[in-house]
Amino acid sequence: MTGKSETPPRWVCEFGVGAEKQALPTGAELFGLKGASLLDMSALGLPVPPGFILTTEACLAWHDNGGTPPPGLREQVMRAWERLQQRLRQQGRPQLVSVRSGARESVPGIMDTILNLGLNDANVEDLARGSGERRFAFDAYRRFVEMYGDSVMGVERRHFEEKLEAYKERHELVADADLSADNWRAIAKAYQAVIRKHAGENFPQQREMQLWGAVEAAFRACASERARAWCRAQGIADCWAVAVSVQAMVFGNMGENSATGRLSSRDPTSGERHLCGQFLRDSQGDDIAASVRAPAPLGREADGALGRSLEETMPAAFAFLQDAATRLEHHWRDMVEVVFTLERGDVWLLEARPGRRSARAAVKVAVDMVDEGQSGEAEAVLKISPSSLQELLHPSLDAKAEYEVLARGLAASPGAASGAIVFHPDDAENLERQGHKVILVRRETGPEDIRGMQAAVGVITTRGGITSHAAVIARGMGRPCVCGARALRIDEKGEALYAANRRLERGALITIDGGSGQVILGEVARIQPEFSGALKRLMGWADKYRRMRVRANADTLTDAKTAMEFGAEGIGLCRTEHMFLDEERILAVWQMILTRSAQARQEVLAKLLPMQREDLAALFELMAGLPVTVRLLDPPLHEFLPRRQEDQQRMAEASGVNLDNVRRRIAELRESNPMLGHRGCRLGITYPEIYEMQARAIFEAAAQATRITGAAPEMEIMIPLVALKRELEILKERITAVAERVRGETGLPLSCKVGVMMELPRAALRASEIAVLADFFSFGTNDLTQTVFGISRDDALGFLGAYSREGILDQDPFVSIDQKGVGELIRLAVERGRAERGDIVLGICGEHGGDPASIAFCEELGLDYVSCSPYRAPIARLAAAQAMLRSSAAGRSDKPDP
Repeated sequence: MTGKSETPPRWVCEFGVGAEKQALPTGAELFGLKGASLLDMSALGLPVPPGFILTTEACLAWHDNGGTPPPGLREQVMRAWERLQQRLRQQGRPQLVSVRSGARESVPGIMDTILNLGLNDANVEDLARGSGERRFAFDAYRRFVEMYGDSVMGVERRHFEEKLEAYKERHELVADADLSADNWRAIAKAYQAVIRKHAGENFPQQREMQLWGAVEAAFRACASERARAWCRAQGIADCWAVAVSVQAMVFGNMGENSATGRLSSRDPTSGERHLCGQFLRDSQGDDIAASVRAPAPLGREADGALGRSLEETMPAAFAFLQDAATRLEHHWRDMVEVVFTLERGDVWLLEARPGRRSARAAVKVAVDMVDEGQSGEAEAVLKISPSSLQELLHPSLDAKAEYEVLARGLAASPGAASGAIVFHPDDAENLERQGHKVILVRRETGPEDIRGMQAAVGVITTRGGITSHAAVIARGMGRPCVCGARALRIDEKGEALYAANRRLERGALITIDGGSGQVILGEVARIQPEFSGALKRLMGWADKYRRMRVRANADTLTDAKTAMEFGAEGIGLCRTEHMFLDEERILAVWQMILTRSAQARQEVLAKLLPMQREDLAALFELMAGLPVTVRLLDPPLHEFLPRRQEDQQRMAEASGVNLDNVRRRIAELRESNPMLGHRGCRLGITYPEIYEMQARAIFEAAAQATRITGAAPEMEIMIPLVALKRELEILKERITAVAERVRGETGLPLSCKVGVMMELPRAALRASEIAVLADFFSFGTNDLTQTVFGISRDDALGFLGAYSREGILDQDPFVSIDQKGVGELIRLAVERGRAERGDIVLGICGEHGGDPASIAFCEELGLDYVSCSPYRAPIARLAAAQAMLRSSAAGRSDKPDP
C-alpha cells in the first residue's frame, strides 16, 4: 500500500518563484483541478503566489494509514513549509498562507478555503505594524479564526455570525465597514471563545499545528457524506481523493487599489468573445459571493449601474488580465474562468479552470474555437455535454429570473412552460381552444388523458416515474413534464392544488421546468430554443465521427416529422397502441379489449384496420428509404381500460350493454400485476386476429406508400414480450401468411424483417435460440430493467431515493442502464445472438437510448443503433459520436498543435 515502502513516494510538489525543480507528472488526477491549474499557470510564467501541493496520493496514503500521516509525509510537508516561509521572508511578505482542497472534478462538498493561516495572537500585532494597516491585520485574523473554526474544528458558521451581529448591535454599528481595528481585534477574541465553547478546545496558536489541522480536515472532508452525496448525484465515481494546495497569501483588502475578482474569458451566457466578470475593491476571499457590497464589472460594455469598471479605473490591470486569459485559453484550448487578487495594483492569479457556461455558450465557444484554429472538429464535439443540449432543444428558464419553487418532482420530460392549472383533460381542451395556455395536473395519466396532454403546454403528475405513461407520452410530444411530485396534493373535487402551504385553485398560474423537476409559482421568463447556426454545425461534425445510427421512438406523423428535423435516421419504435389514443379510436380499443367473442373482436378490428393502415402509410411515405420498426400491440391492460365513470358509460352506450356489464368485464380483466400479465405476444397468441389485423395494416400501408414513392419502405415488425422461441415461431408464421396474402392481392414484392423486443431475462439467456428466427433484437430496456430488478418502474420512486442516499444504487436504473446487471444480460444476448446469426441487427429502443452513459455502453457492445424520443435524437447523435471518439485514436487525430 501507499506509504509502506522504505523510500516514501514524492507526495509534495512546490511551485512558484524559487520552487525546487521536480520531475512530477501533471494533471488533475494527481493535483486536483485547483492544483493542476496552479502548476500550469506557473509554467506559463503567470504571476502565481508560491506554495506547494499535497497530491491525491498523499490523501489516499493518509486514509490507508488509518487517518494519520504515513511515514515520510510529515517530513516532506515541513520541508516545503520551511522553504516557502524562507521565500516569503526574503520577499518581505507576511508569512501567511491559504489552504484549498480540490478533487479531479469539481466537488462542492469538500472543505471551504481557509485564508490567512499562520496568524496568531502574537504575530497579528507584527502584521499590523509591518503592513501599516491595523484594521486590515485584525480583520484578516478574525476571518482566519472563523474559517478555521468552521472547516477544521467543526463549529458552525452561524455561531460566529450570531456573535458578530450581537457585537455590532451592542456597539451600535451597522455595516462591517463601520468596524475599527480595535473592534476586529475584540471580535477575533470573541470568536476564540466561541470555539472553546462549541469545540471544547482552544484555537491553536502554533502555526505548524494550524497547517496540519487544515490539511487533515481537507483529507477528512473529501470522504464526508456531503461530498459523497454530491458525487453520487453527479455520477462521479471515486471522488474522495483530493489534493491540498498551500499557497502564500496575497491581500485584496489593503485599500482602494486592492480587490478580489473572478473573470471568464468569454461571456458564459452567450459565448461571445470578451472578458466578463466582476471585482470587489478592498475585499478578501468570498466577499463577492457573500454580497458584502455590490461588485463592479470588469469591462466597459457591462451595465454602468453596477459601478465603474476595472477597465476604466485600472486599465493596466484589466489589460494584463485580458492577456492572461488569452494565454490560458490557448494553453487549455478552452474558455477559462480565473480567480484573481489585486494587491496594491499588482495582479495575482489564484486559480483557473475551464469556464462554466450555458449550453448555448458552450456550443458557440466550441464552434468558434474551431474557426479560430484553436481546436479541431473532433475536439469541439468532445467538449459539449450531450445532456446539456436539452437546454437548446426546449424552452428553458431564463437564468436571470428569480422565482419561488413550490415543489420538486422527477425531471420526466425537458423544457419549461407556464400556464393555468387544470385538473381534467376536457378543461385543458376547452381552454386551449379559447387560446389559453394550461398545465394539466393529474395524480397519474392514462390513455384517456392524451387529449388533455396534447392541449396542455405542460404536465404534472404526483405519482409515477420517468418511464410512466405521462413521462413517455410527454417526451414523445415534446411537452415539459414533471412526474412523481409527491409534495403536491390534488383535490380534484374542490379543484385545488396544495403546495408548500399554499392553496392554488383552478386557473392559478404556475411554471414547470421538466429539465430540473421544479414546479414554480407564477410565470417565469423563458428562453426559446434554436436548432440552427453553431448547433447545426456541431451536429454535422458529430455525425462524421459517429458509427451507431440514431433512430427515434415515434408513434404519429407529428412525432416522425420532429424526429426527422432533429436528424433521426429512421423509426426504431412505433408503438401501435399509441396510434389509438384519440377520442374516437380509444373507444374502439376499449371495445376490442372488453369483448368476449372472436366474432365481435373481428367487427371492432375491421374498424381499426383502416385507421392503422392510413397512419402507417403516412409514416412509411415520410420515412422513405429509412427503417421503420413497428411494434405490434403491447398494451398493459390497466393503462387501456376505461377508469372514469363517464368513459365507462360511453363504452356501455357504444357496445349496447348496460354499465354494470362493462364494470363486471373490467373487473374480470383486472390483473394483480398487469405489467407482467396478458400483454405483448401473449395477446397475439390468445387473440390471433389482433396481430393478423395489424400485420395486414402494415403490409397494405407499405403497398400504399410504395405506389406513392415508387420505392418499398424498409419495414421491421417487432414482436413484444417474447420469452420463448415457440412464441416467435407461431407469430412469425402468421405474419408471413398475411404477407403472402397481401402480396397476392397487390402484386407487389413486399418484404420485411421480423424481430423481437428483447425485454425479458429468459429471452436474453436463450438469445441463441431466438436468433434462429429473429432478424433483429431491439432491447426494450425499460421493461428489461423492471424484470431484472423486480422493480416496478411506476412505483420505484418510493424507495429509490433512499437507495441513492444509502449508496445502494449510484443512479436510477431507469435513467441509465445498470451495466453490471441489466447490461450484463444485454451483453450476453448480443454475444449469443451474433454467434448464431452474424447478420442480426441489434439496437435499443427503451428510454435509455437517449442517455449518454447508456449510449457509450451500446457503443462498447457494438450495437447497430439506438432509438430514443424525437427531442433526444440530437443528444443521442452527439453522445454516439463522443463514444466512438473516446473508444478510438480518432478523437485526437485532428487536434492542431498548441
